[in-house]
Amino acid sequence: MDGWDRVHVTWRRASAEAVRPEHQPVVDGSPRTPRAPTARRGKARSFVKQVHTLDRVVIRFAGDSGDGMQLTGDRFTADSAVFGNDISTLPNFPAEIRAPQGTLPGVSSFQLHFANYDIMTPGDRPDVLVAMNPAALKANIADLPRGGVVIADTADFTKRNLAKVGYAANPLEDDSLTDYQVHALDLTGMTVAAVKPFGLSRKDASRAKNMFALGLLSWLYHRPTEGTLAFLTKKFAAKPDIRDANVAAFKTGYAFGETTEVFAVRYEVAPAPMPAGRYRQINGNLAMAYGLVAGARKADLPLFLGAYPITPASDVLHELSKHKRFGVTTFQAEDEIAGVGAALGASFAGHLGVTTSSGPGIALKAETIGLAVMTELPLVVVDVQRAGPSTGMPTKTEQSDLLQVMFGRNGEAPVPVLAAQSPSDCFDTAIEGVRIAVKYRTPVILLSDGYIANGAEPWHVPDLAAIPPIDPQFATAANAVDAKGEPMFLPYLRDPETLARPWAKPGTDGLQHRIGGIEKAKDTGAVSYDPANHDEMVRTRQAKIDGIVRDIPDLVVDDPEGPDGQGARVLVLGWGSTYGPITAAVRRVRNGGRQVAQTHLRHLNPFPANLGAVLRRYDRVIVPEMNLGQLAMLLRAKYLVDVHSYSRVRGLPISLSELARDLDTEIDALSGNPQLDPSPNPADELATPTLSTEGVPA
Repeated sequence: MDGWDRVHVTWRRASAEAVRPEHQPVVDGSPRTPRAPTARRGKARSFVKQVHTLDRVVIRFAGDSGDGMQLTGDRFTADSAVFGNDISTLPNFPAEIRAPQGTLPGVSSFQLHFANYDIMTPGDRPDVLVAMNPAALKANIADLPRGGVVIADTADFTKRNLAKVGYAANPLEDDSLTDYQVHALDLTGMTVAAVKPFGLSRKDASRAKNMFALGLLSWLYHRPTEGTLAFLTKKFAAKPDIRDANVAAFKTGYAFGETTEVFAVRYEVAPAPMPAGRYRQINGNLAMAYGLVAGARKADLPLFLGAYPITPASDVLHELSKHKRFGVTTFQAEDEIAGVGAALGASFAGHLGVTTSSGPGIALKAETIGLAVMTELPLVVVDVQRAGPSTGMPTKTEQSDLLQVMFGRNGEAPVPVLAAQSPSDCFDTAIEGVRIAVKYRTPVILLSDGYIANGAEPWHVPDLAAIPPIDPQFATAANAVDAKGEPMFLPYLRDPETLARPWAKPGTDGLQHRIGGIEKAKDTGAVSYDPANHDEMVRTRQAKIDGIVRDIPDLVVDDPEGPDGQGARVLVLGWGSTYGPITAAVRRVRNGGRQVAQTHLRHLNPFPANLGAVLRRYDRVIVPEMNLGQLAMLLRAKYLVDVHSYSRVRGLPISLSELARDLDTEIDALSGNPQLDPSPNPADELATPTLSTEGVPA
């Protein structure tokens, strides 16, 4: 950057306490980013570009569903992960393949939180909003705190587009956004000019505006560029003009940031300290697919996936289809019932049968899951939950399938249920599910949801050799003798410890046996309508699932002692993807001087053996869920504890700020001190990029 001076201004947090808004520069009564000083050098002006060091930043890219916001956010995320930041993302897009252009329902957004410390959520509110049209601005501006940054593409702020979303006047010109730092830029126009040498039509040229925006934001936050350039080169290798146009747009956006007077300040977010090892960016669906493959390899079983495409689970099918070299066979069935039927048939044949779906598909698979309970064959069922009922909101997240997977089958049909807590945890949860399914000869349901399925975070790639093997223990010989003393095979003669029946591959000499959905006679597996036998078999199948608790570790509670040596009186218990918001909220509450305990469930059926004792240890138990209190109801029924439900069903993750404030209220009411100040949370009211909306762990 010849002719440019750079001043490095470092603003760092000295402790876990957030920097207060009053420490920021103030212009006209409200905090503003300081303007860079200028200096005269002959006839040229030289702008001193300041570089501020921040702890964390939340950026939201928003535009039409065809504007490439998901790709833009994904590339910024990948570059931040390579740089070494901790990351958490929240893609948010319409269910329609091509939603109505320029309308509020058609807005697609991608939110990224990156930081120099361990973060748990994609952030409640963005510090920076990149809006590609009026709809994107209107749909998201309410989430931007006062003082936040708006970068808007003026090209689409036409009278027609403004009228589509109910703007009577252009908000970029009518002073309605004076509470924000607004940068109105003709991103489309600059992009079209930058790619003019490649001979594209204006329509095709304007499609690269997302890369211009990505280049600008990459400059603004010191992101490495090599990864995106390599990605574009590979992605559009077969279309040289498109490749070169996108590369040019990206580079031009970056250069615009360097040379313009619009941005006087540039920001740096240092890498986050992490344990030594190999890391990669991963989302929940990818981690789930990898975990299923790893589990199958550890069991030395071919993996068969029978699935029907459904949002938001389809990417598991897409990913597994790439791994034939690991013994994976994928079958895209004509419907949900065919998919699970084929998977169960594969399990009967000695493979690891897997099926994937979301809530509506799980309802259709229920009968075959019941058949797997009756035949007692391994089957892994992945339910990536979404907002319902019926079609509901296919691209929005929810945790409302818990009662369905627990009880949504006819008869007494108990099934183990596990839930992943984060994108990377999907890997470990999948392996655990495979282990239980194979060891106990049972279908297992793995719960994920749209939030963690599409969200991304850094993943510490594990040492696969350290993962214990899974022994399927196939039956290879007769296990009994008949009345004549001849060897015979009893397909329902159970292991005395696990109560699992033998798993015999079809065609194994001497191990012919009958299976099906009709009740089985004890040991022999013959068809039986005997009342006493049915009672015994129902109770035995339940006891087998209950016995899995021996393999489940006791629940560990995070409950640091207070200054008085006493633990907390309030316990926050969660499951699944609420882990991030709960952990972030608990950090904030503790930073405010209050005591609160936290624990999280992976195993939902059966529960850990010590769960009842844990619940009874606290005066108040609060269970945040993205449903109307399904886990809370189960806990009340099983343990007779007055569990308090904290429900949110908005199609979005639980807000850590709301949860922290509500926990403050509960704790203060219980302690009889309602006059205490709320936990420190200035970022809820004011965008100050040096502030953490979560609170740095002490």
